[in-house]
Amino acid sequence: MSSIIQTPNSAIIKPYQANITVPNWMLSSMERVMQYYVDKNLRLDTISAEMMPAPVEGKKYMLYAHIPFCHTLCSYCTFHRFIFKEDKARAYFISLRKEMEMVKALGYDFESMYIGGGTTTVLEDELARTIEHAKTLFPSIKEVSCESDPQHLDSPGFKQLKGLVDRMSIGVQSFNDDILKMTDRLEKFGTGQQTFDKIMGAKELFPIINVDLIFGFRGQTDEVIQHDLDMASRLDPRQITTYPLMITHQTRKSVKGKLAAPQGEMANQYRQILNSLNGQYNQLSAWAFGKTDNEGFDEYVIDYDEYLGVGSGSFSFLNDTLYVNTFSLRKYQERVAAGKMGVEQQKNYSKKDVMQYRFLLGMFSGRLSRKYFRDNFGVNLDTALFKEMTSMKLIGAIKNDPTDPDNLIVTDNGKMMGLLMMKEFYSGMDNVRAQLRKPLKPCDM
Repeated sequence: MSSIIQTPNSAIIKPYQANITVPNWMLSSMERVMQYYVDKNLRLDTISAEMMPAPVEGKKYMLYAHIPFCHTLCSYCTFHRFIFKEDKARAYFISLRKEMEMVKALGYDFESMYIGGGTTTVLEDELARTIEHAKTLFPSIKEVSCESDPQHLDSPGFKQLKGLVDRMSIGVQSFNDDILKMTDRLEKFGTGQQTFDKIMGAKELFPIINVDLIFGFRGQTDEVIQHDLDMASRLDPRQITTYPLMITHQTRKSVKGKLAAPQGEMANQYRQILNSLNGQYNQLSAWAFGKTDNEGFDEYVIDYDEYLGVGSGSFSFLNDTLYVNTFSLRKYQERVAAGKMGVEQQKNYSKKDVMQYRFLLGMFSGRLSRKYFRDNFGVNLDTALFKEMTSMKLIGAIKNDPTDPDNLIVTDNGKMMGLLMMKEFYSGMDNVRAQLRKPLKPCDM
């Protein structure tokens, strides 16, 4: 790709030059601060719950459905998943549809549906049946997002999802065969070129294809990262997501020192990503890029303050309360069979906790707005979160928008901070999942 772009009218557009000036010691300090808040707010000091609350009139909601099965388990992943067994998976999908009927009985409708895993496409016919059922129950659903890995893209049943899924996110991680081999993905999913060819063949099935990449692997040089970005760009997908490798308490032994690059490389790698993708794509969040700036993406929590999760191991956030569904497949099936939803725990958050969470999402998404905090919390953002606002201003992460006093501009330093904060938040959520899975016995799986 040329470093200088010449337009037909001879105007010269300079390539994007990411202005990340935050020193590594400050990034490390921010990590420690985030770890403190994550440990404080994501503690499992929950109380028991039997049912979700009814919807609040005027609020918009998103439906999340979790499919906890994979054909193989990746060492760096702590999402809630089990080794695929067809009989258990088919029974699970039946229960999932029954739980959605209970949600309907509470009075919910949804604008959007996100299906995550695990590997959502382990049984394409059951997945298609579940999406059709959701659209019948909740007629306001306008878009369905789904995840898959490269293994299923050319399977005969994959075409059943055409017309049902609006956005398919494909976990590529890297097109580099050495990285794929190191992460045990080469034998499972094929070479980078094979994955490229499968995605190219599946593009016509869905309005939006998203290519998921991960940076921060050991041996992922500038050349390797650029190759990944160039391969993704050649596919010309509607979206590209570039996640940082996340290290949790549970994956530390298998990832840190074996799979993960030194922490100090993150800023340089992220700078390269910004320089390569900005100009080709609009930045949707700190790590997501899209052809347009008004389409949904993986971090549905940005577009929806409230979401309801169905399925084993799913989370819901409703009325400032976190609800957790049972992580035991056995208990999940028993609860649904008895006419109960999968939820078994809840934790309420204070107004200050929720404001800090929304501030994190505003930094991450680049949508930090004084008006949002005034309308939703009845507060002045600058005084209500004085410490957070002052620290971000001091390091040049945010600045006032000269054209709109209610809007705050998140700079490249702010994007770096948003990425770092969200990485620690998601690592904390992974730790919660791992703790909830720890008591499971063979009979629960």
